[in-house]
Amino acid sequence: MENKKILIVDDDENICELLRLYLSKEGFEPIVANDGEKAVEFTRLYFPALILLDIMLPKLDGWQVCREIRKFSTVPIIMLTAKGDTFDRILGLELGADDYVPKPFEAKELVARIKAVLRRTAVNDDVKIEMVSYENISINLTNYELKINGIQIDTPPKELELLYYLASYPNRVFTRDQLLDEVWGFDYYGDSRTVDVHVKRLREKLEGVSEKWCLKTVWGVGYKFEVK
Repeated sequence: MENKKILIVDDDENICELLRLYLSKEGFEPIVANDGEKAVEFTRLYFPALILLDIMLPKLDGWQVCREIRKFSTVPIIMLTAKGDTFDRILGLELGADDYVPKPFEAKELVARIKAVLRRTAVNDDVKIEMVSYENISINLTNYELKINGIQIDTPPKELELLYYLASYPNRVFTRDQLLDEVWGFDYYGDSRTVDVHVKRLREKLEGVSEKWCLKTVWGVGYKFEVK
């Protein structure tokens, strides 16, 4: 049975009620948490399909919540950020968020972004296993698992999708815009720095794993998964 639970994390009751109504109308099952501690608790309790996470929250702020959730879950997270605040967006992505929506937002647009993220992270059990392997690493897109030296490494969905895409085309160079189109999709509204943030986080995980391959920057162009 498809998971339709959406966890709304915001201390503004009017925003929560608006989102609850829109999401219910679209067939989702909204769950509301009004502070950061409840957000972490409800993620463990209800296993939502996606989290809408405001930054300014009581008890734990959105960044702390995102950091705590990423310790045990790869559930997609959309951060709700102040309009035009680049620092908030970049920090959220560095902590493992999958997307962001600036406030104030149109409820219809937010629902469309939720559906887009869920489409990108959906796994179809009927399709064949999509996996790429190299020395000391395997990237399984079907089960969303990254294993290094046989040990599973917690990896946010977008990081894993980016690594899988690059590793599927060894030694091929992709521009940031190409990666945004292929990994995030044409309906993504972010900028090319999103790719840089995700590559940085992947490099931290992959440092020293093998001398036979690496994530390489091609200056002035983009990135490639280099196999030596």
